[in-house]
Amino acid sequence: MSRRRAAEKRVVFPDPKFGSVPVTKFVNSMMKAGKRSIAENILYSALEQAQKTAKRSALDVFQDALNNVKPHVEVRSRRVGGATYQVPVEVRDARAQALAIRWIITAARKRSEKTMTGRLVGELLDACNNRGLSVKKREDTHKMADANKAFSHYKW
Repeated sequence: MSRRRAAEKRVVFPDPKFGSVPVTKFVNSMMKAGKRSIAENILYSALEQAQKTAKRSALDVFQDALNNVKPHVEVRSRRVGGATYQVPVEVRDARAQALAIRWIITAARKRSEKTMTGRLVGELLDACNNRGLSVKKREDTHKMADANKAFSHYKW
């Protein structure tokens, strides 16, 4: 990390189908070896299946899943006098979204369905209904922050 100045934020364009920036970020995170078209096809077909199952618009299901997985607080390591403390800090919105996207993708890849589309549909619907591995990850993060509330005066 550079100490000179903060890194510039890159401009992310909305995706062509839904016109949504978070969908583009999701595709970018899911993409492997630069295979954007494959990642887009997986996500779009997963959103179509989720729309049929949930009987709501695909973008609503996606937004609900993302909002249910976003963490509000997390712990960061802070060295004070030779000891390392886990200090709870609030999460900025951009980081919360990035963590939510990462956790949903990781949880989907760990699922046992046959195709990645099926795994992603299952995880998105579970996250939309406040269940699943990605929501559990958020709850674990919140529990960790709550357990270390005593060190919150070490915030910087």
